[in-house]
Amino acid sequence: MVPDDRKYTQEHEWVQVEGELGTVGVTDFAAGELGDIVFVELPEIGSEFSQGDTIGTIESVKAVADLYLPVSGEIVEINEALVESPELLNKDPLDDGWLFKVRISDPSELDQLLDAGAYNKLIGG
Repeated sequence: MVPDDRKYTQEHEWVQVEGELGTVGVTDFAAGELGDIVFVELPEIGSEFSQGDTIGTIESVKAVADLYLPVSGEIVEINEALVESPELLNKDPLDDGWLFKVRISDPSELDQLLDAGAYNKLIGG
């Protein structure tokens, strides 16, 4: 499932924009490929990163995957529920399993991301 209300990266992250804030998560495809997720390392609130920076990891029983920031900005909130229950990423990666929120510093970077149609093609949908 690829909702059309967000933008996507080639590394399988999504960002849903509301004003100057972007909520970031991983796609349903990525969660499925990773398998059972057992640990999530999230960035610290107040940290600033550039588009494409590695900002954390997702660990599953199969592999460890890096998390990349879809747009430059400051981390303003993290999903504390994932610290206690990383399996939320498998159950609901597009809603309850969001990772963090970022205050977007360069909205023009959103133009470099994929829309739902392009992401669907990327994953063979």
